[in-house]
Amino acid sequence: MATNRTFTMLKPDAVEKGHIGAILEKISASGFRIVAMKLTQMTVADAETFYAIHKERPFFPDLVQYMTRGPIVAAILEKDNAVEDFRTLIGATNPEDAAEGTIRKLYAESISENAVHGSDSDENAAIEGAFHFSGREKF
Repeated sequence: MATNRTFTMLKPDAVEKGHIGAILEKISASGFRIVAMKLTQMTVADAETFYAIHKERPFFPDLVQYMTRGPIVAAILEKDNAVEDFRTLIGATNPEDAAEGTIRKLYAESISENAVHGSDSDENAAIEGAFHFSGREKF
């Protein structure tokens, strides 16, 4: 029986700096089970679609450029209360405001290069997971 799931993405800055293993270890040590994962790279069209909610914001072009500059790690995580618990684990968007020990406090450089994405709701977790994974890739 599946429990609650969330979606995460290790962003290009985290991949570039070699933090994949450390971040995945922190995720696993926090009780999450990885049920799907892949190293991939977003196209401009992918990034524009994934972040369409921000299309009218002034930072949108920079966000698209950042998210397409290198590989990402996309993953679906499973745990009871997954969305809320993962948001707590990753910390505030701005690493300066993130709690000690959170992923962003440990591995993010700035508000714009913040190492990791985490879904903000169960609905968005399902949408974002389906965006990055086909049905046969999720267990």
